[in-house]
Amino acid sequence: MTANDDILNLVKQKGPILPAQVSKHIKDNILMTSARLSELLSNKKIKISSIKVGGSPLYYVDGQESKLQNYADNLGSKEKEAYNLLKEKKVLRDSALEPAIRVALRIIKDFSIPLQVNYDNRTEVFWKWYLAQNNETQEIIRQILSKKEEIVQQKIQAETQKKEITKEDAIQKESIAKKYETQSTTQKQDTTEKQDELIQKTAETTAKTGEDTAKKPDIKREQAKKPGQTIDKNYLLNKTSNFFNRNKINKIDEKEIKKNSEMDFIVELETSIGKAKYFCKSKNRKKVNESDLSTAMMQAQSKGLPLIFVTTGKISKKAKEMLNTDFKNIIYKEI
Repeated sequence: MTANDDILNLVKQKGPILPAQVSKHIKDNILMTSARLSELLSNKKIKISSIKVGGSPLYYVDGQESKLQNYADNLGSKEKEAYNLLKEKKVLRDSALEPAIRVALRIIKDFSIPLQVNYDNRTEVFWKWYLAQNNETQEIIRQILSKKEEIVQQKIQAETQKKEITKEDAIQKESIAKKYETQSTTQKQDTTEKQDELIQKTAETTAKTGEDTAKKPDIKREQAKKPGQTIDKNYLLNKTSNFFNRNKINKIDEKEIKKNSEMDFIVELETSIGKAKYFCKSKNRKKVNESDLSTAMMQAQSKGLPLIFVTTGKISKKAKEMLNTDFKNIIYKEI
């Protein structure tokens, strides 16, 4: 029996299993053990987990997926919250979730399976519990979508009733307006007669006194126009580049998402253990919210890179709190 066969039998018996446990069993160093596990993985004899235990993944074979739940306590706080929610509900609608949970579901790949559902001429993302049956999943999705349809119908009925009430109010207002107009016309005629009488008396008085009633010209001070301000078309790029230069960050790639408003970068910087790549999101806006951080985090996750988020503005109170909890791995800077 080869060493690889020995490892495969061990994984079948005790998986999910850590590389250190395999190394101890075959009495070889961790480097050689990891190489053998990688070979079995590339030959699709075993599988590897996304969840880490002490920084190491778990190795297992088909049929052992349910045992991964034994290691759920190794998830972060938000990831564990998403795990528990998905396990309970079996199916979650991505658009109905808070940003932090949406990010967490994309991280716990061992337990969450994304589904693309075509509905109402658009595609929606749903998350399926990894052990849920397909027929059960389909039924839950149908129920979720039918609830939305029911809400839409209720909204249409409410709008229709509102229009009918508005129409009745308009008729009543028109009736009141006509009545008021009749009264107003009568009052106006009385007022006009009194004004004519007053004008006549004033004219007679003016003729006697010979006073000059000529009007003075209405003089308005002209406000000075503010000189036009020059707009820096590369303001965001320049601000971000200056930030990179000050912090000795090397720019590898850049992409303008929205003119002078949003940019994406791939950067490299020195760390205590060598050079590390980061995804950097740069935004030119007055206030950054939790949705901005969540979206940027998902982009970074899709690229397999940690995130640096820089902005010319300030951060909202809620987003600032989340930097200490759900988004504590984000490097956030105001430039």
